[in-house]
Amino acid sequence: MPWLPKKTVVVPVDFSDNSLPAMEAALELVASPGEIHAIYVMAELSERDPGVIWGTIDDAKRTQNAKESLEKAFSDAKFQGFTPVVRIGDPGNEIVEYAQDAGADLIVIPSRGRTGLDYLLLGSVAERVTRLAKCPVLVLRG
Repeated sequence: MPWLPKKTVVVPVDFSDNSLPAMEAALELVASPGEIHAIYVMAELSERDPGVIWGTIDDAKRTQNAKESLEKAFSDAKFQGFTPVVRIGDPGNEIVEYAQDAGADLIVIPSRGRTGLDYLLLGSVAERVTRLAKCPVLVLRG
């Protein structure tokens, strides 16, 4: 398989400052922005969350809002045609599952470079994706 260009590149996005450089790196690896799939993974709602108790928020509303936020965050003309994807669940597992379902050639994922206690408590999505993915993973250090 040749290194460039890729047909399908999955870019996990968390709306941090590292997300834009990851999308820009993906642009360099594909023939057109339509081959980029930006995925945002939300945590599951707890039945004790106030929005759930009061009936003001549900997964459908959250998914729609997140998709609109993805489209707005990457509304620049150079990203025109990318595929926004929103999933709910464990980020590492959802990213890998989506990449496999989409037939991704590559996952471009930003890393925050957490160490010490932060790493032990929060874990590393990039590490989990790297271990579980069936396709190559490009990890970008922030």
